[in-house]
Amino acid sequence: MAELAFYITTAISVIIAFVYFRDLGDIPQLFITTKRKNVDRFIRHEYKFLAIGLGAWVLSAVTHLGFGGGAGWVFWVGTISALGLVAFTWIYVHLGLRNQKGSAQFYSIEEAKEFVSPTTQVIVLENDGVARAHPQSQIMRPHLAGNEQGLEGENVIMTFCAIANLGLGYTPEVEGQNVDLEVLAQHGNNLVLRDNNTGEPLQQIYGFRAKDQDLNTDGPACPLRPTLTMRPWPTFRMTFRGFQKAFPEGQVFLNKPPSNPFLYLMDMAMEIAFTATIQKHHTEAKPVMQNLERPIDPRLPTKSYVWGVNIGDDACCWTDDFVVENGGVINAEVGGQALVLSWDPIFESLNVWVNDGGKPVTEIDFWGRATDGVLKRSPDVKPGMFWHVWAEFFPHTDINRQT
Repeated sequence: MAELAFYITTAISVIIAFVYFRDLGDIPQLFITTKRKNVDRFIRHEYKFLAIGLGAWVLSAVTHLGFGGGAGWVFWVGTISALGLVAFTWIYVHLGLRNQKGSAQFYSIEEAKEFVSPTTQVIVLENDGVARAHPQSQIMRPHLAGNEQGLEGENVIMTFCAIANLGLGYTPEVEGQNVDLEVLAQHGNNLVLRDNNTGEPLQQIYGFRAKDQDLNTDGPACPLRPTLTMRPWPTFRMTFRGFQKAFPEGQVFLNKPPSNPFLYLMDMAMEIAFTATIQKHHTEAKPVMQNLERPIDPRLPTKSYVWGVNIGDDACCWTDDFVVENGGVINAEVGGQALVLSWDPIFESLNVWVNDGGKPVTEIDFWGRATDGVLKRSPDVKPGMFWHVWAEFFPHTDINRQT
């Protein structure tokens, strides 16, 4: 009995450790396809699975050390393997990917110039004239940036997925309840978060928890009701030098090294690994992470940057070169909502505006000032993300639509 119990419990502890590493450790997804249902399952039950694995290891230790069950080499190989896989994954996810949703530091443009080059892409949030820029190189690893002061009194967090090249601003609340976001994984080449208040996974590009998804629809993924989606904020891209021109008093997020020596060394190693992986991802047609559930859509080159909008069951995306080649202003409609896309060469920024004026717009500036009034930025735009990721989540999408 001791012999049988030893091998069963050892196998359980090693299997749980391997599955933890496979589903949340990122590295396996460089080589194998991980199913989304498995990722979601471990996100929901992370500590339950780890408790079962620990309990199984304790029983294997008792049966081996106390009753002589099993071979010694099997016990030590199993112990070291399970411990190594669990320790790596937990440290990687909970320390290496620790976010700054409530502790982000924002600095003046002058101070940021030491860390950010003029042509660096920054992702911008703006409220009542107060603007925050998030350089991609700075927000790449913390993934979430916000603080208790909020953006001019508004609770807004910037979320960023380097593998999708997607930055989105959200108010982390659902129907008056706080959503406690934590970075846990990525799937479909897009960030998967967890709401620690409910344990539910949450896809960055959707903005709602998996448990709130309406499973009865045949079309694109949508929540059971609109209020179950976190409030999206108008988010737009520009160069850092463009940001300086537009918002000379603006603030810039910087991810400065921590003072803790352990975290400093770990962050340095993580930064090296992230930079190498993302650089390859940006320069090669094939996605680095092998976790897409659909074939790559050939209508555009894989790594084309697109500005996508989804409203209701309709979705469309545009490339920046299409907007530029067509005079810098495009009128279109998505989900019954009239939109205007405009390229501004001075601020080096492509913007999407809500057009409620009832007439096409022929001229509009960076501030939304058009011939017949001032337009507001669309909160529904996903700015400058990779085409293959947009098509993965919105396969029914139209491309470069105009009216």
